[in-house]
Amino acid sequence: MSRQRALIVDDEPDIRELLEITLGRMKLDTRSARDVKEAREWLAREPFDLCLTDMRLPDGTGLELVQHIQQRHPHVPVAMITAYGSLDTAINALKAGAFDYLTKPVDLTRLRELVNSALRLGTTGSDERSVDDRLLGDTPPMCTLRSQISKLARSQAPVYISGESGSGKELVARLIHEQGPRLEKPFVPVNCGAIPSELMESEFFGHKKGSFTGAIEDKQGLFQAANGGTLFLDEVADLPLPMQVKLLRAIQEKAVRAVGGQQEQIVDVRVLCATHKDLAAEVAAGRFRQDLYYRLNVIELCVPSLRERREDIPLLAARMLTRLAQGSGLNSATLSDDALAKLKSYRFPGNVRELENMLERAYTLCENEQIQASDLRLAETQTSSESGEISLAGIDNLEDYLESIERKLIEQALEETRWNRTAAAERLGMTFRSLRYRLKKLGID
Repeated sequence: MSRQRALIVDDEPDIRELLEITLGRMKLDTRSARDVKEAREWLAREPFDLCLTDMRLPDGTGLELVQHIQQRHPHVPVAMITAYGSLDTAINALKAGAFDYLTKPVDLTRLRELVNSALRLGTTGSDERSVDDRLLGDTPPMCTLRSQISKLARSQAPVYISGESGSGKELVARLIHEQGPRLEKPFVPVNCGAIPSELMESEFFGHKKGSFTGAIEDKQGLFQAANGGTLFLDEVADLPLPMQVKLLRAIQEKAVRAVGGQQEQIVDVRVLCATHKDLAAEVAAGRFRQDLYYRLNVIELCVPSLRERREDIPLLAARMLTRLAQGSGLNSATLSDDALAKLKSYRFPGNVRELENMLERAYTLCENEQIQASDLRLAETQTSSESGEISLAGIDNLEDYLESIERKLIEQALEETRWNRTAAAERLGMTFRSLRYRLKKLGID
């Protein structure tokens, strides 16, 4: 089997020699170039599995080389070597399509990890059928989303996944992880809004035995658990400001220190994050640090709402009903024409998650294995996107109707925070005491 080949681009002979020796010990063949022109000549002559390039070169920049490779040799991962502390440069390289970056002086352990990760891109090979099968939809927004996932899976850049609640942001994060070189390592999801603020540092970074009351043994944090893999920070906008400072440092330094610990531990973690809130607006309001936003939002990936892809509803519904039938051991149900029309005209504030819950309820209520429009139990009071008017059809008692709306919103907040009542109260903009009163009033356990 022929050995894999790397292109090293740097105008400093000492750096080139260090990289050549290190990669040679990893059983890679290397070619070296002193500038952009020579690098382009090598790329035109031979195929490469990896490129390492310095940022500053005599006849141009490494950024120009990244862009050239993206256009002419898109399957070659490129890692940028930057001066220590040049985070802006590194972020610009990632945005241009670089796989990852290293800072000078080059840490050889980190170099070897990066090279191994980049070379795995050529062996894992993304299974597009897996993405198509799990991220259903033939509409243009979904085709674009799948294409973006495949591209982002080949990078180590942080990705900010935006979208409404229930639109499938965690699934998108999982697919980015599973299509990339970290597939065999852990994918660790965490709902930032569900962790009590006093436990956040311990949850993220771990703690040492005896570091605080109740710390009866050493505990591994989420960063350590995700080492080598991906950490998905869902609802990242819910992080309190003091924790945002600590998170920023962990991401920049690629190291964490456990509560009560003396030594920092190097961690190799790709960070993906998501929130249903407008993160830029949170920054403007002073609730989210601008420097952390800049660090997390290297690339933004927008997940479309179900309203933006109504034509996908028949396909999604059919798949969900088949899955429900398989889970129950009963025959599958179909949607009547009226029921399908009703679904396609509904606004779905809860998106795909709401559709799934709605069909599960209708599946248990329907007769003769066909779901009628009445089985869907859709609220008749929807705001028209064109007129802004509200229909009063179906409202027999205003108090009962308002109570049903309140119940639905509270239950949704509890589900999204995994029944953490403190986090749910914050999500709803009320005090914990007020939420407790409403739970008792509505009989919600």
